[in-house]
Amino acid sequence: AVSSAVRTALDACLEELPDPLPEEVRRTHHLAQSRYAYETIHFPKDAEELELARHRMIFEELFLFSCALTRLRGQKEKSVSVPLEPGELQPFYDALPFSLTGAQKRAIREAAGDLASAIPVARLVQGDVGSGKTAVAAALCYLVWRSGKQSAFMAPTEILAGQHARTLTGLLEPMGLRVGLFTGSMTAKQKREAAARLASGEIDLAVGTHALLSEGVEFRDLALVVTDEQHRFGVQQRAALAEKGRSPNVLVMSATPIPRTLALILYGDLDVSVIDELPPGRQKVDTFSVDETMRTRIYRFMEKLVGEGRQVFIVCPKVENEDGSEDLKAVEEYAKTLQEDVFPDLRVAFVHGKMRPKEKEEVMSAFAAGERDILVSTTVIEVGVDVPNAALMVVENADRFGLSQLHQLRGRVGRGKHKSYCILFQGAGGDAAKERLAALCATNDGFKIAEEDLRLRGPGDFFGSRQSGLPEMRVASFATDVGLLQEARDAALEVLRDDPALKKPEHTALRDRVEGMLRKSDATLN
Repeated sequence: AVSSAVRTALDACLEELPDPLPEEVRRTHHLAQSRYAYETIHFPKDAEELELARHRMIFEELFLFSCALTRLRGQKEKSVSVPLEPGELQPFYDALPFSLTGAQKRAIREAAGDLASAIPVARLVQGDVGSGKTAVAAALCYLVWRSGKQSAFMAPTEILAGQHARTLTGLLEPMGLRVGLFTGSMTAKQKREAAARLASGEIDLAVGTHALLSEGVEFRDLALVVTDEQHRFGVQQRAALAEKGRSPNVLVMSATPIPRTLALILYGDLDVSVIDELPPGRQKVDTFSVDETMRTRIYRFMEKLVGEGRQVFIVCPKVENEDGSEDLKAVEEYAKTLQEDVFPDLRVAFVHGKMRPKEKEEVMSAFAAGERDILVSTTVIEVGVDVPNAALMVVENADRFGLSQLHQLRGRVGRGKHKSYCILFQGAGGDAAKERLAALCATNDGFKIAEEDLRLRGPGDFFGSRQSGLPEMRVASFATDVGLLQEARDAALEVLRDDPALKKPEHTALRDRVEGMLRKSDATLN
């Protein structure tokens, strides 16, 4: 009955079906015609015909998607332009207390070139943990300040906002740039005073959490918005901050390495700069995957490191054993057991997402100040906390985490001058989990790990809730068709270069499909 209904439906609509792919694109990329593809994908004569039809339909979806993203970018208003004079960055470079890597300078050049153009900067700077993205953002804030305008820097947590404010103050205030901090835990009086200084132009760079989006926070002349850990902010939040200026330039930073082709999808209307060099002095973290038989030895190793003056992170996958599975280490329970039964002479603390922000802040600050030896935590510490003295990351039930997330956690150690380690307890994940963890032990290259994570788990798991910005694909897969995505994107750029508004008669069907896609996605797509 289903087959008969499909046949009837095809007969009813195939005659009327316009082909959205321009003939030139079909010929160049050796693609079947639309009607043939629809007919054959439902009623293939053999495997070869089916593959021909699938290939055509995958290409079409990715081509339309690429056209929509490119059109979206072209519709953006003219932004605040920040002209760049030759040698203007030299005073910034000279004043830094360290030398930038070639990759950092390249990212700065690319983003500074955007600042000078009339199109809004929309750039993703992605680099591994510790690759020095903040210094890139600081260089752009410096250029914006030189032109008499303001910048905003938004971070996902108060701890991270405070850390960035300290770093940026240390880098930029000696040059004359004034930094202000905006967080939810400030008193009403502090908020009023900071807001007044920002509105009058006394603050050149506002660093904060989503408190920057508050109603009373107004800028005198906002020209640049930087968001750290981009995926933690919704589209609406980023847009709300951008609306506080006249189409300001936007720079987004992510320490979650994303395969370049996938970055085109997730952040399709952004250019991508990759910082693929670590600054000198960053430590390689030795990583080991172990089972329960090693637990006593690992505990002794932790004692040894703390005895040498180091600190230890232990990360658990959840807060409490809601489902009763004993193998999952629950944070509070586990911290109590460690303190009472395993390390009675050490200082054990715990932190998790269900605690009040002030409590979390206090625990994290005490750990960062060296007042605690071991911090048991959920992934609340995945992003941000900088504790150069921490030399060991232990992850319980590591099979419960994605590779990219484990790589982020590993990046919490190896930030100082001490040799650092990451221990992954395997949990009950079986052979597939062991294969994944072995991939992490084999390399410290975040981009290789991201490729492997994508291959093993597909983009849904890879991005978790972040995937909500992706359009639904009926045939194409963002995990397996990334090679074809590049080809489809190049073809789309060529068509739009020649006919940006798709006004030519032969592009009518294409324009209708692209406009439909933009309407459906509310003209954001990411």
